[in-house]
Amino acid sequence: MPKYIFIFISLFLLSCNGEGDSQTSERETRQLSYTATVSFIEQPELEVTTVRAAVADDDHSRSEGLMNVHDMPEDAGMIFIFDDEAPRSFWMANTPISLDIIFVNSDMEIVRIHRNTPPYSHENIVSEIPAKYVVEVNAGFTLDHDIREGMSISYTIQ
Repeated sequence: MPKYIFIFISLFLLSCNGEGDSQTSERETRQLSYTATVSFIEQPELEVTTVRAAVADDDHSRSEGLMNVHDMPEDAGMIFIFDDEAPRSFWMANTPISLDIIFVNSDMEIVRIHRNTPPYSHENIVSEIPAKYVVEVNAGFTLDHDIREGMSISYTIQ
């Protein structure tokens, strides 16, 4: 009888060797296509910095935003382009990375910046001022590059 218990315990321990981590599901992650360039401008013709940006310019891409994007290069972000200028509200549901969210009016002026937004939050992040564009970058980017309200942006789409 003890021989069978030894075999049972040995088989049990072998099955727990860590190779069978099938319970650990692979996290769903999206890869972005950076087809635009967004420049942050201090004054006319004084570019502060530039990021590569994914473009969200229709209802589907705007509602998806950066959901399920787990990693984004430091020099990358997303630009949301709306048809009209209006107060905007965003949230971080299903967004696993902290972001700086930059609201921009139709004159391309930065009217509001929300820094270090909490991942997965359902809290509304509002522009408070009408915006036609929204740029999302990694949290800390706006402080690292001294991007402030009152500055401007420009963008090009390839």
